[in-house]
Amino acid sequence: MRSTKTARSGEQPLLSSYNSSDDEERGRRTLRGGNRRGSPLPPTSTSASQTPTYSHFAASDLTTSRPTLSRRSTNQLRSRSPTSARLEAKRKYKYAAFFLVTSLVSFVVQTELASYIQHDLGWNKAYAMLYLTHGSWVFLWPLQLLFLRLQRREQSWNQFWNNHKQILRKTAQMVERQEARIPRGMGANRSPWPYLARTTAVVTTALTIAGSSWYVAVSMTTPSDLTAIYNCSAFFAYAFSIPLLKERLRLDKMLAVFVAIIGVLVVAYGGGSASDEAGQAGPATRFAGNIVIGIGSVLYGLYEVLYKRYACPPDGTSANRSMMFANTFGSLIGVFTVLVLWIPIPVLHVLGWETFEMPTGETASLLLISVFANMVFSGSFLVLISLTSPVLSSVAALLTIFMVAIVDWFLTGRPLEAPAILGGLLIITAFGMLSWSTWKEMNEEQRKGPVDLSSDSGDED
Repeated sequence: MRSTKTARSGEQPLLSSYNSSDDEERGRRTLRGGNRRGSPLPPTSTSASQTPTYSHFAASDLTTSRPTLSRRSTNQLRSRSPTSARLEAKRKYKYAAFFLVTSLVSFVVQTELASYIQHDLGWNKAYAMLYLTHGSWVFLWPLQLLFLRLQRREQSWNQFWNNHKQILRKTAQMVERQEARIPRGMGANRSPWPYLARTTAVVTTALTIAGSSWYVAVSMTTPSDLTAIYNCSAFFAYAFSIPLLKERLRLDKMLAVFVAIIGVLVVAYGGGSASDEAGQAGPATRFAGNIVIGIGSVLYGLYEVLYKRYACPPDGTSANRSMMFANTFGSLIGVFTVLVLWIPIPVLHVLGWETFEMPTGETASLLLISVFANMVFSGSFLVLISLTSPVLSSVAALLTIFMVAIVDWFLTGRPLEAPAILGGLLIITAFGMLSWSTWKEMNEEQRKGPVDLSSDSGDED
């Protein structure tokens, strides 16, 4: 994130740089060469009393000519230095670590509550629960807007709102073009919202089918098969990343994904319960269930990669801008879910496959908490993918298998079996391997241009 210069480089609160300073703006004007002959940009005023405006440009713009730079202008160029690149990667990794922990905790809360609601309270409405949880994502952007507004209370509402709209519009254009800078006169005024509407429809459909497959297959196959096959989405995320994200085949990543899947298989089948579960479903039914959950696993891996490829800002974008847009796109998924995906509910009711029934009492209260936990998890997970990669996020999500087992141990008093511990350690090892690989990649990407130097507080066209 290229934000206002602080006393200690690399230290700033989460989403705090919602405005740029006068010093940075004067530095930018120097870089623009407002009084230099032959500058492609019009002269700008440097009056000290002028309210600072907000600009968004890439470091690659500075390589076409070499004007005489002031000290402040030189500070802007430091974004291409190895030291600055390392600081930016470190900042992104800190944010990613925060949202990783948040997603893990919220997922465990959601899982335990959903299990209790379905099995103990008897409200077993799979698609209705999926609709409510995914529909709750619509609140991600309003909550983010409230948080940002509380940070910028000194601004008038009109100024704050106009700046926020400029950021989202500019970021959406960056997402559509997959460029960290939108040159003037090259579609900068084109509305990005039709593109986002199409992308939201495709990504949400893949997500909904993948999520629904779990609920369809849960009564057809064994819990071990369900867990093992569905969590192979980490492999498919890596497989789809190669053609869609142009990722290189890396031995360390392949090994980490392999170790993670082995860990899942050990947890799923190592407890000796697979043979007991096998008799619960006939071979044909179990095979059909495995096919269904296999399709869901492929689609979930595809959903993660499609989101990263078509709905995330490109490499070189600041961390604040990436996080802000991740929550905004999450709200778009929520809007599509609420407005479109209610249609199967009456269809399922008429066919008798899932009778609609409003939750009441304790069920309604716990369902509300579960839905909120899912919203927190989903928002954090979208940010995590945006800041890192679908592969790392998928393997990180596998950590929840071990965490849920630990929580069950405390809740039920049933100690962890050796396979659960071994599988959990393998997943943790795989996550550590992927984290190190991703850290190296982030450092490499931050040393490349173009780099987003904007303060994430606004833009000027």
